[in-house]
Amino acid sequence: MVIVDERETMVREAPPHGGAGMSTAWRISDSAPGRTMEFRKRALDNGASIGLHVLGHDEVYYVVSGQGDVTSDGSTSRIGPGMAAYLYAGADVGIAQKGGEPLVLIIAYPVVK
Repeated sequence: MVIVDERETMVREAPPHGGAGMSTAWRISDSAPGRTMEFRKRALDNGASIGLHVLGHDEVYYVVSGQGDVTSDGSTSRIGPGMAAYLYAGADVGIAQKGGEPLVLIIAYPVVK
């Protein structure tokens, strides 16, 4: 077992995949040796986005707070707190913050080898 305090994993950085704006990332699973999945938290600042990218694995975006527009293969849907987008391998996906508060996500996916 590994216990992780998210405060020890927090970094400010540009969102991945050529996204816009700035974000805060918590790489919660990085300290777990031998892990087979990633478990991350990310807060997209107002106007920020994770850029479109083709997935090599299934991935889940779960919204903790805020609003966002998630895109998968050209189809876009608004998601908010308590909603999850299950995204499939091979899809071209991304998500953009919308509204007046940051979009806070939990993102889970298998470790890429």
